[in-house]
Amino acid sequence: MIEMDRVVKAYQVGETPVRVLSGVSLSIEEGEFVSIMGPSGSGKSTLLCLMGCLDSPTSGRVVLAGEDVSRMSNAELAHVRNRTIGFVFQTYNLLPYYNALHNVFLPMIYRTDGKLLQQVGLDHRINHRPSQLSGGERQRVSIARALVNSPKIILADEPTGNLDSRTGEEILEVLKGLNRQGVTLVVVTHDPKVASQAHRTIHIADGTVREKSNLFKAS
Repeated sequence: MIEMDRVVKAYQVGETPVRVLSGVSLSIEEGEFVSIMGPSGSGKSTLLCLMGCLDSPTSGRVVLAGEDVSRMSNAELAHVRNRTIGFVFQTYNLLPYYNALHNVFLPMIYRTDGKLLQQVGLDHRINHRPSQLSGGERQRVSIARALVNSPKIILADEPTGNLDSRTGEEILEVLKGLNRQGVTLVVVTHDPKVASQAHRTIHIADGTVREKSNLFKAS
């Protein structure tokens, strides 16, 4: 489902190229739940951006669902994102003046039902704005939004990072439920408890994959 082959990503800072990823190679199978761990500045977010077609590698190949996205134009990348990927962020990224239903359906032409909110247990909060929702409820809205286009892959960047432990566990259960339905799930996390729930954990440090722990826990 996701394949990276000798991926390098460097940014130009003044006249100096700064390498963030240094020849990363990895493979994530369809239906896997994979966590990515590493210290701040290790390249986790850059790795997720490349998986999510938010950026392109400096060199190397990135293949998503059989398509080489490494040299696609911005318009082509946007099309792949819309068709294949759902994003869940630590900070929810909800628009404050829209209610929960409007926030969910912003990524596509407006639909008038709340089935996705019902799927994440929030159909009773359909008309509430983000300021009227708890942190856990806001994260559920962001998960519902990620599901709008029936993505094959969900990429989650610290999805429990702003939540208390109990609410974080509830959000993780929602994500695991989606994975059990066949969605490939990739979660960047600092939390070993979150990582321990994944089938496999990829460790990254200094822009290099250092270790892959095959856990393959039962669902």
